[in-house]
Amino acid sequence: MCIVLMLFLLSVYRGVADGSVEYIRQNKTDLWILQRNATNILRGSSVLFASHGKQIQKIPRVQSVSPVLLLLSAVKKGDQAATVFLTGYDPTSRFGGPPELAEGRSVKTDQEIVLDQAFAKKYHFKVGDWAQIQGDTLRIVGISKRTNAFVTQYAFVTLHCAQSLIGFPGIVTCYLVKVKEGEDRQIVSRQIQKKVSGVEVYDHQTFLQNNIREMQSGFLPFIYTVAAIGVIVLTAILSLLLSINILERRKDFAVMKTIGSTNGFLSKLIIQQALLISSAGFGVALVLFFPLVALIEKISPEVSSQSSPEQIFVVLLGLGGMSLISSFVSMQRLRRIYTLEVFS
Repeated sequence: MCIVLMLFLLSVYRGVADGSVEYIRQNKTDLWILQRNATNILRGSSVLFASHGKQIQKIPRVQSVSPVLLLLSAVKKGDQAATVFLTGYDPTSRFGGPPELAEGRSVKTDQEIVLDQAFAKKYHFKVGDWAQIQGDTLRIVGISKRTNAFVTQYAFVTLHCAQSLIGFPGIVTCYLVKVKEGEDRQIVSRQIQKKVSGVEVYDHQTFLQNNIREMQSGFLPFIYTVAAIGVIVLTAILSLLLSINILERRKDFAVMKTIGSTNGFLSKLIIQQALLISSAGFGVALVLFFPLVALIEKISPEVSSQSSPEQIFVVLLGLGGMSLISSFVSMQRLRRIYTLEVFS
């Protein structure tokens, strides 16, 4: 179960890491424009105005400017209410919308919404249903993939709909800027910073890394803590199993010492036994892991996990290290076994 826990933590981390930033990764524009001092959209706030977009659009080397408004809002279905990361964008623009659709289509009018796949499963929404947001009733026209940020999920509406929900027309969170073919993005970035006051300009890769660091700073400490507890527990369990085995076979080890077995030979036996136990546990964990993950995701669809051979290898490698540590701990009992015990 400790091995299953470690595999699960790694897979959940991978799922959260991808889901949290996949929206940014897939909207691969040239430049991201935010309010000054804002570095990310996951845990940061940014407020820009329509006038900023007009100023940016006037710069000769700019091809297109796509406004996006991000806000937390509650989606209701009957008596149930849950929070989503509501994303308002211009449907006529190529940027700002859902990264990928599992079914349905993107929004076209202010009375439509696209929900995340995990959110839709959890609250039993499907294409064609109606969802309530702050008194407005919107028709679900699509279900998006790669938009599950674990603690919350993305939902998509038109920019005008999102602005009307907060009651501030002309307010946006950021602008996604595409420069003209062949133009230098750094030059355009400097021009925007020079001509448009109160903004920060990031190229796509820098902005993506900013959000990845923000995600890691909030989620990684929790993963590390739980994983460390699992490592300690597993090492302790292995040490106890090996120590109990040595105590139960104390006379056998005494006999082996009497007939000339060296400490190195006996230590090798303990290490082999530790590796055998951990390998058997790893095999059972692999058999149990995928059905357990499928069950958890069915019960809680927002728990997104992604497994890979690299993750399994990392756990196997760590398990080997823990087996060696457990062996060295339990070997101390071999030193207190004497050959005279054979005659007792």
